[in-house]
Amino acid sequence: MNPPSKIVPATLGRRSFLKSTGALAAASALPVERFAFGASNNDTLKLALIGCGGRGSGAANQALSTSNLGPVKLIAVGDVHEDRMQSSLTNLQKTHADRVDVPKERQFLGFDAYKKAIAEADVVILSTPPGFRPVHFEEAVRQGKHIFMEKPVASDANGVRRILAAAAEAKKKKLKIGVGLQRHHQLGYQETLARLHDGAIGDITSMRCYWNGNRPWQKKRADLNKQYGKELSELEYQLRNWYYFTWICGDHIAEQHIHNLDVINWVKNGPPVKARAMGGRELNNGGSDDGEIFDHFACEFEYADGSICYSYCRHQPGCWNSVSEHAVGTKGHVDISGYKIYGDNQWRFKTEGAKDPYQQEHDDLFKAIREGKEYSEIEYGASSTMTSILGRMAAYSGKELEYDAALKSTVNIFPEEFYSGDPRAWETVQPPNKPGPDGLYPRAIPGKTKVI
Repeated sequence: MNPPSKIVPATLGRRSFLKSTGALAAASALPVERFAFGASNNDTLKLALIGCGGRGSGAANQALSTSNLGPVKLIAVGDVHEDRMQSSLTNLQKTHADRVDVPKERQFLGFDAYKKAIAEADVVILSTPPGFRPVHFEEAVRQGKHIFMEKPVASDANGVRRILAAAAEAKKKKLKIGVGLQRHHQLGYQETLARLHDGAIGDITSMRCYWNGNRPWQKKRADLNKQYGKELSELEYQLRNWYYFTWICGDHIAEQHIHNLDVINWVKNGPPVKARAMGGRELNNGGSDDGEIFDHFACEFEYADGSICYSYCRHQPGCWNSVSEHAVGTKGHVDISGYKIYGDNQWRFKTEGAKDPYQQEHDDLFKAIREGKEYSEIEYGASSTMTSILGRMAAYSGKELEYDAALKSTVNIFPEEFYSGDPRAWETVQPPNKPGPDGLYPRAIPGKTKVI
């Protein structure tokens, strides 16, 4: 296998995405993080985990597994759910007994827990449900911490704008930022994309991508009430069953399909200029536990050169499934996720020796922290998040929408009150969508729903 001539990461495109948020003020600056200019192999990096669910625990495990680069310890955790926090700590201690040092006084609970946990650390993992990502990212930047955050980085355009404003401050402080779009650290994708950018299939004329599969986990209200021996408040119920509420999740086009859209943006070196879409609910109508999200989307994303990506994602069992990305060019076509090029420059990636991309993304981040090198994945993390939100907005509204106009949308779905980090949020904040008299949640109606 011949090595590619270069490995090209996705760039932002769309006429200086960061400039569109330049007028936004970020949180007040604090001193630069103590390892902004690098850390020796003997320095222990102190880690805080914000959001102790399955993905957060997995990310913490991977961060702790970078110890071959130098010592790292988990020293603080924060969550709003005590049981998730304890379960995460128990599992991490089994795997990393000598690298988990989180006594009770550094186990923070509540809506202000993130502030306290971040203050203890050098590096923070932000892995709560996506709607909270901008809140936590702003605070981590304000406190001058290196950051790994899961995708998507927001659930609405306002959140993306806030992420970008805080990212400008992070750059000034020389903070290192990783985003959980692990395909950028997957050798097969890297080599395939390098060849595409070298012209292996000529001019790329069209793309398609899929995240078609079954419905993921679901937490039923009756089961939760029984498990915790009480009637959960509406806010607590939605946080436990967060995947089914757009203000927290972003809908599954953002929470899952972002991976595929991110790859297409990588192919095109930036996000699309506009989108048209359809979507709705065929199966998610069985009751309140289905929340408000759609169970299928079909989108056309148009890029600056006029090429179209045909995008499909679906949560419907018993159907044809695929999680993949493809492109067609003037000299051939490519199964990007399969690492196969067909046509004049036929090629197949051989997977021998390829590393786990989930581990690799943490290895790369922690290496950059220790070496003091510039490192930020926020541009493609934010633009791919906004691409997925654009598709959702187009489907919810039934309108053709331009990317730039969608980014400026003043329709904010995430409650502004959460940006204060008020510990009384359980009592003071109401979710933006509540069930009607029939027990069902109002949902978007194409042609009527306002998104801008």
